[in-house]
Amino acid sequence: MAQTIQNNQNNHPQQVLQVRDKRGEFLKGRPPTFNHSPDRLQADDWLRAVERQLEIAQCDDREKVLYASGQLQGAALDWWDSFQNGYPNTNQITWQVFRENFRSHHVPAGLMRLKRKEFLALKQGGMSVSEYRDKFTQLSRYAPNDVEADQDKQELFMEGLNDGLQYQLLSQSFANYQQLVDKALVIESKRRDMEAKKRKFQNQQLGSNSRPRFS
Repeated sequence: MAQTIQNNQNNHPQQVLQVRDKRGEFLKGRPPTFNHSPDRLQADDWLRAVERQLEIAQCDDREKVLYASGQLQGAALDWWDSFQNGYPNTNQITWQVFRENFRSHHVPAGLMRLKRKEFLALKQGGMSVSEYRDKFTQLSRYAPNDVEADQDKQELFMEGLNDGLQYQLLSQSFANYQQLVDKALVIESKRRDMEAKKRKFQNQQLGSNSRPRFS
């Protein structure tokens, strides 16, 4: 019996669970620190960058608060210390609470409203489709509720396009926002090719008409 027990132990060694160093993985992504900036939108940029690294490291809610607050310095750290002192139980500060209070303190609500208005009024104008897409993506972060549904996002993007592109795209339907953008890019590229050929033809015609004629 003793031999049987020993054989079973040899055949099924105890598995050792390795504990992931989430803080190490978080810091490996080189998350930025934050102190203070005259550009209030940089605080929002910092929050998004840190949150992305926290997600990559697969941190839980409490770890997110601890690791993110560890990246605060100077005036931002003073705010965090003051916030904790006024909270009944610091262990119950969730990531959502941290995020909302950090943003409300460092990014004025009035500024967020202005950026949302800028997004809703965005037009392509003289921008290329890719430039307009990038600007649309950048400003859409200030209007998350307006682009939460893919169909709403498509409609807003379409409304900002120049009339010619809108006319060619309105008769079609797209499964998602990315398909709409891809189609707009293809049409723009085709238009540019056609315009380049037209200019080349006109230049050739102009050149032939300007040649001296001899009788």
